[in-house]
Amino acid sequence: APPECPFCGEAAGRELEEHVRERHGHLLGPPGTGNDEQLYECPMCSLTCTNIQILEEHVDLHLEEHSFSEGGNVRDLELAQQLQTEEDKWQRSEEEKREREEFKKLQKQYGLDNSGGYKQQFLKNMEREVDRGRMQPFEYHKRKADMMESLAFGIDDGETKTSGVIEALCKYYQNESKDVKRVWLSAGVDHFHSSLGDKGWGCGYRNFQMLLSSLLQNSLYRDCLRDTTLIPSIPKIQSMIEDAWREGFDPHGASHFNNRLHGSKAWIGACEIYSLLTSLRIKCQIIDFHKPTGAMGTHPRLFEWVLHYYSTDNEGGTKVMCTSKPPIYLQHQGHSRTVVGIEEKKNKSLCLLLFDPGCSSQEMQKLLKQNSDGTNLKLLRKFVGSLKEKQYQIVAVDGVLSLEEKAARCHASQVLTSEKIP
Repeated sequence: APPECPFCGEAAGRELEEHVRERHGHLLGPPGTGNDEQLYECPMCSLTCTNIQILEEHVDLHLEEHSFSEGGNVRDLELAQQLQTEEDKWQRSEEEKREREEFKKLQKQYGLDNSGGYKQQFLKNMEREVDRGRMQPFEYHKRKADMMESLAFGIDDGETKTSGVIEALCKYYQNESKDVKRVWLSAGVDHFHSSLGDKGWGCGYRNFQMLLSSLLQNSLYRDCLRDTTLIPSIPKIQSMIEDAWREGFDPHGASHFNNRLHGSKAWIGACEIYSLLTSLRIKCQIIDFHKPTGAMGTHPRLFEWVLHYYSTDNEGGTKVMCTSKPPIYLQHQGHSRTVVGIEEKKNKSLCLLLFDPGCSSQEMQKLLKQNSDGTNLKLLRKFVGSLKEKQYQIVAVDGVLSLEEKAARCHASQVLTSEKIP
């Protein structure tokens, strides 16, 4: 094979020397200088070396420098990854901390923080009243004894009850209220308001007491309620709901409360009321008004439903219809009330009549002595524009259940407990 050029690798044959002189003479120097030895070019920086050993040492320096540079980059990358990992870990820790704090707030808000129940709050609030000079020590001990007796028997002490309001309203509407075309009132119902033991969380229980007070006056429901002849205390109602859960009603809702209400300040809503009533063989239904159906976030269909509930089978020609219909449990986020009637104005507008557990017995007593202009009715009246929560649920009673029907509803409640109004 012809010899190859040491500089470019091209086969040069006999003209190798001439080829080197012509093509690579600038590397050899001018003729006659004695610089005819072979030269070697560094492949990394193009430096020319006259000795292969020198070139190898030179290239080794390049490789060492490159290796050091790469090692530095690796260390920098590792450090950056370590810092990012620590930052991610800190952020996760802070997020978990915020979630725990929010969860504790929700537990406290909904009475699930193991801070005690009705009894503990009642005693604590009475002690605070004594410390502030609003209650005498002898009154504290008397009320404590009454409360302990009430809890022992599971019967409400009646301290927050106001009776006779429906009868007073019936008389008022018959004689006054010229702007009302017609009015439908529920069967008789007692008003119960929150006490020192359940202030801030007991509205659902108080509304159940109102509903039960009406059912106990109706012979249709007495057979179902023969074991509940008196209004139960709030701790007793909590135990009754737990009994309904043990029967199999609403397992999903029961799990939300860890299957325990007694001894807590847990809020209850429409599903718990439905489960309790159905376990007592009271026929009822939940209607879910899950979105506004009118302008400005209002719920006219809710008012229409209530009107239909009270007016069905009560279409007589009289202005005031004192029906046998039980009151309606009305729930929205954070509060619940009891619907005891509905007005139809002469201009066709509708107005609900509501018992609110947040209204004191002193205020409710005013309704027993109605003045001619009906100003006290402001406590009860709610027009369409007054109910603008995002969602409402109602529990309406409509008869009794056989044992077979109760069992079927228990099974159904494990799947679906509410009907939605589109």
